[in-house]
Amino acid sequence: QVQLVESGGGSVQAGGSLRLSCVVSGYTGPYMGWFRQAPGKEREGVAFFYSRAGNTDYADSVKGRFTISRDTAKRTIYLQMNSLKPEDTAVYYCAAGLGFGDYRRVGAYAYWGQGTQVTVSS
Repeated sequence: QVQLVESGGGSVQAGGSLRLSCVVSGYTGPYMGWFRQAPGKEREGVAFFYSRAGNTDYADSVKGRFTISRDTAKRTIYLQMNSLKPEDTAVYYCAAGLGFGDYRRVGAYAYWGQGTQVTVSS
């Protein structure tokens, strides 16, 4: 059984930083991603591992500010978020996919965490 458990969300002022964590169990596929969903908007991908070698990719809106990383021994992936902006406010989700389809899209992911709220104030 695959389980993804996020933590690390919270409230921060613009320009601040947060680090999200996602503990993963029961999964060994190549796709791991962080997605976010703001009120009234569709869920969007922000950062991805798309191969077993650990290749990464980012949405244009977060490039240079967010970093996805992993600690295999701890079965944990992280999202370091720096220079946060009010438009980064959303519920953030960790997701795992089997390696088929476009890794940037929601449809490529079969497993999701419960989400963690990130709020950035101006």
